[in-house]
Amino acid sequence: MDKTTLFIEPIKKELDQFKTLFDESLHSSTPLLNEVLRFIRKRSGKMMRPILVMLMAKLHGGITESALHAAISLELLHTASLVHDDVVDESDTRRGQSSVNALYNNKVSVLVGDYMLATSLVHAALTNDICQVALVSRLGQNLSEGEIIQLNNISNKDFSESIYFDVIRKKTAALFTASAESGALSAGASEEDVLKAAQFGEMIGLAFQIKDDIFDYFDNTELGKPTGNDMLEGKLTLPSLYVLNNTADEQMKALALRIRSLDATKEEIAGFVEFVKKEGGIEYAEKVMHSYRDKALELLPQTTDDTMRTALTAYIDFVIERTK
Repeated sequence: MDKTTLFIEPIKKELDQFKTLFDESLHSSTPLLNEVLRFIRKRSGKMMRPILVMLMAKLHGGITESALHAAISLELLHTASLVHDDVVDESDTRRGQSSVNALYNNKVSVLVGDYMLATSLVHAALTNDICQVALVSRLGQNLSEGEIIQLNNISNKDFSESIYFDVIRKKTAALFTASAESGALSAGASEEDVLKAAQFGEMIGLAFQIKDDIFDYFDNTELGKPTGNDMLEGKLTLPSLYVLNNTADEQMKALALRIRSLDATKEEIAGFVEFVKKEGGIEYAEKVMHSYRDKALELLPQTTDDTMRTALTAYIDFVIERTK
């Protein structure tokens, strides 16, 4: 049995209900808006965050209608943030497919993203839990703040791992944190268990982003991304930062700053990628990623039954072993 089957099996029925409700939420009587929403619906991925909401709800008592609305709210917010990010990054593709702004334009993309944000809040309200509404609102703040920190970091001459982790906590890990916390909240878990659920989600989110960053050092036809794609946008991630903080090569440090300021050529970036790989950057990032995996599993309640422990272990192992 593959890992996806292992973590979907305990929530299969509820996941089907979620998908139906999620598709219904991406519908409008306005023709252009509905056309774009239909495109976004077709492009939906594996729904890793809603699955985490449901797994944590199941772990702490059961999946209620409130949990389904919370999962929809978080996935809509996540999807809206991606639509807006593609405008900010001037990106023509998303996971190997055309972005909304590439097919339509920036104005349409921003407005559709705004519509999805509003719909996210509608579903947060449908949980009938002010704590869930507050959680979604804080998540929106974190995602925006993470983007701004990342933009501001382009002019930074330091190769700070702490700033890197601050960005990915707010941009990627915050989504997993909120998903796990929301699931536990919806099931009426204790304050302590809700806190541990949030920490569990954060560990997964950090591991997820590090895995994404490792992809950038290899050609990935499944993602439709060439090597060094993040660096073409001026982003230096964990493998690079580790090597830059542990090398005396001033030429490479100068090149890294030019990558950040978008002044490096593709050939220079390719050379920098090989330098990072040769100096152990990938191995370091993988070690950190696996440490977050282990920390996450340590946060599971001692009373977790075998079925849920197997499912949640499969979930996080899928995150760090995936190929796209």
